[in-house]
Order: sequence, then C-alpha cells, then structure tokens
Amino acid sequence: MRCSKCGELKDKVVDSREAKGGLSIRRRRECLACGHRFTTYEQLEHSDMRVVKRNGVREPFKRDKLLDGLVKACEKRPVSIDILEGAADKIISEVQGEGLREIPTQVIGARVMRALEAIDPVAYVRYASVYRQFQEVGEFIEEIESLERRPSPDSKQQDFFSQ
Repeated sequence: MRCSKCGELKDKVVDSREAKGGLSIRRRRECLACGHRFTTYEQLEHSDMRVVKRNGVREPFKRDKLLDGLVKACEKRPVSIDILEGAADKIISEVQGEGLREIPTQVIGARVMRALEAIDPVAYVRYASVYRQFQEVGEFIEEIESLERRPSPDSKQQDFFSQ
C-alpha cells in the first residue's frame, strides 16, 4: 500500500480489526520511510456479480458506485456516511442472498429507493426523480404526495435496518 504522505510502498501493519459488521477489515499502517500512520480498509470484491443496465449492457457490480448514488442523493442532508454504508451493505447482502449472478439495475434501484425512503424523504425524492426519469413537475408532486400518505420515516428506518 502506498503511503498517503510520501508515496513510499513499504509499510507495516500496526493494527488489524474487523469493521462494518465483519464485511471488511480495518488496518492501521505505518510507513517505513517517513513514519506516517494511515488507515486502509479491505473488503470482499463482488466480482462475480454483474449489473444488467437498461440498455442490456453488463458490467461488474461495484459497491463504490452504489454508495456514490446514496451519497449523491443525500448531499447536503443530515445523513451520516455510516448510515449510507450500512444501507449499501444491506442492499448488497440482500442481492447476494438471492443467489443471482446478474442483477438488473431496476432491482438495485428499487432497493436503493426503499433504503432512502427509510433514511431521508428528500433524498428519496431526489433519487426517484433521476431513477424514474421524471420529466414534469407533476411527477415530483405525485411522488411527494404518495410519500406523505405512507407511514412515518422513523418506523420505516427501523424496519429497513432490522430486516
């Protein structure tokens, strides 16, 4: 691992521990050249899963891309990265639990929307507007009105993370 301060490749692992509920390993490293300490995370690569896009193109599943979508929807909202990482991990484990090697983007998108609805209603509407390709203001209004008719967000968040 390259040092984030001096760029040297030689380091030693000072501490290793489980992170994110056993889904990754957190390692504290020390650069042997400059003594700078930094943290890295190691996690299972989901290279055997592929995403099937709307146009039929298949590409490798990337957790970072899923997390980026969640982060983008929650931009400037009071949502911690830990909550979003937990949601991403839950979505991944649900999809893996189904045993599918190819996952349509519609399946992933629906799960992201369910997670965001539980986490933050504004982020949910933002994501829904892009995912469902809203073209008119009326579509936003319909989505917000349907959101207001649903149960409270607190119970949804607890339901989403307890499943």
